[in-house]
Amino acid sequence: MAHTRFAPDRGLTSRMVLTMFLLGLLYVVFVSVLITLGVRTILVLLIAGGTLLVQYFMSDRIALFAMHGREVTPEQAPELHGMIDRLSAMADMPKPRVAIADSDVPNAFATGRNQKKAVVCVTTGLLRRLERAELEGVLAHEMSHVAHRDVAVMTVASFLGIVAGLMTRVALYSGLGGRARDDRGGLPIGLIIMLVSALVYGVSFLLTRALSRYRELAADRAGALLTQRPSVLASALVKISGEMARIPTRDLREAEPFNAFFFVPALSGGTSLATLFATHPPLNRRLEQLARISAQLGQGV
Repeated sequence: MAHTRFAPDRGLTSRMVLTMFLLGLLYVVFVSVLITLGVRTILVLLIAGGTLLVQYFMSDRIALFAMHGREVTPEQAPELHGMIDRLSAMADMPKPRVAIADSDVPNAFATGRNQKKAVVCVTTGLLRRLERAELEGVLAHEMSHVAHRDVAVMTVASFLGIVAGLMTRVALYSGLGGRARDDRGGLPIGLIIMLVSALVYGVSFLLTRALSRYRELAADRAGALLTQRPSVLASALVKISGEMARIPTRDLREAEPFNAFFFVPALSGGTSLATLFATHPPLNRRLEQLARISAQLGQGV
């Protein structure tokens, strides 16, 4: 984590290291299996590597373009810039660029591979619905993502999933091709490749989603400790989650692909199985953590 006054999170660091280690191990096993099966993986790795580099170096531009966000100057959004200025000074970190997305879905996100390339974006729906203190709590949460370099970590973590997904498509579109069957007359080689790739994709998907959920808890914690007002962040969480129910389903589904970026997911399942695949922890878990922080600070919830 770069030098800031955001509270360090050893749990987040250890989970990042563990996830990267497991993904790296899985990658080595996956490539070894492909080589054993006689698959030439160079083209797939080049395509996946190119995709990773584009995501890594252009994440800020891609996210703003996809969400129809636009950078705003201090003259265009003086109050928003004032809050970002204050939080940047409190956190002792460079001020990120500031953007607004014209969307009624109340949300916010931060992106960019490092602090110098970071941008914090809020929607017009969020600006209309939150009080100043609540908005500041949300911004502190998003800026902690920047301080922890979450976007860069999650981009790198997605590499194995990209490779496995491409291999699954190659095997599928080739009609389960390659050699018709293995040397023992078993399953077609193409089918084996597709099954192994699908399994690797599933495991890497679950690992990155588990890391994504924890990083949201870490951002809640760091943001609450920076502002010393966890109850305000809890209020924003409850308000935004409640307002989501009033947004047309069509609009929520359009925003759903960007859940991993958002402060609160546009759509979230209520079952335990859906939680396993979710980018964010359940609302009650986030509120429980903020309540514990309030108690530690000697405040009411």
